[in-house]
Amino acid sequence: MNLTGRIESFSILGSILRNAVEGKTSSYTSGLKRLIDNQHLKNPWFIPGNVTMAVSAIANELTAENLKKWTDAYPDLKRNYPPLRVAVIMAGNIPLVGFHDFLTVLITGNNIVAKTSSKDADLMRFIGDILCDIDPVFRKRIEFSDGAVSGFDAVIATGSDNTSRYFEQYFGKYPHIIRRNRNSIAILDGTESDQQLDALGADVFSYFGLGCRNVSKLYVPSGYNFARLINNWKKYSDLVNHPKYANNYDFSKAVFIVNKENFIDTGFVLIKEDSGHASPVAVLWYEYFKSPDQINNIAEELNEKIQCIIGKNHLSFGTAQSPALWDYADGTDTVEFLLKKNIAGIL
Repeated sequence: MNLTGRIESFSILGSILRNAVEGKTSSYTSGLKRLIDNQHLKNPWFIPGNVTMAVSAIANELTAENLKKWTDAYPDLKRNYPPLRVAVIMAGNIPLVGFHDFLTVLITGNNIVAKTSSKDADLMRFIGDILCDIDPVFRKRIEFSDGAVSGFDAVIATGSDNTSRYFEQYFGKYPHIIRRNRNSIAILDGTESDQQLDALGADVFSYFGLGCRNVSKLYVPSGYNFARLINNWKKYSDLVNHPKYANNYDFSKAVFIVNKENFIDTGFVLIKEDSGHASPVAVLWYEYFKSPDQINNIAEELNEKIQCIIGKNHLSFGTAQSPALWDYADGTDTVEFLLKKNIAGIL
């Protein structure tokens, strides 16, 4: 299968997913709806709204136009190389978080052995089945593994700072991309419109804030008034009715009270001044800055820890969880990585 065929297959996949999410009748609609409705039984964080959001974000990117624009940046993709067997170790923090790696390995003409997270296995396998129905060639290119993976040429692994040490030890001798914890920040200057603050709420609260692209820290000017921000976020107050989210909210609140720490209690998220960046679920850190130069320096220093930055001179408010195909996790170009391994002939 050449690049043109692969682009066509994934664009058809995108159309199928869009139609299924919209409820249009197809052989996949009822199966996807059943998965969306029932994922929370295996993973309480995967409520139907969050799963639908993830599927929609992927489906909207899988158009022939987007896929061509993305792949046109890599002329070597049009050449045929012996396929690599690429192991992809997927995280499970938000629904289908491993899809981009899945797509990248296959769009580059390689074979994938995917170890899905136990927290997010069904959705990936469902999408893999659709792709194999679209073109049976993928049946020889896609393998899912429940246990240890072996016999691979390169590996892409995503996990926490703790699991990354294991990944380094186990996969270090292979060509690899190993991703660690990252968080996202927002920079506010106090002149944001209500619409922008409302959109920022999606960056903070979508997927309960569990994604690396979720904003977990605000940088605000000295004396910033949080009242308008909180007012724009009242529509997220129902989050506290989710048992696991509520447990995190109650625990952090109790800790802050016992430690006699100052914080803002909105009733659904705790906002606290802190120099950290990885705030707990149901908590949002903030820090004051005095000048644009200061915040630019901070952003540069945090480059290795930040996934994305939301703000007027950065990504638009409300777009954190809608990355384009060419927005790579950790800024590491996985297409370029795989192409270099192909060209080097590591097989």
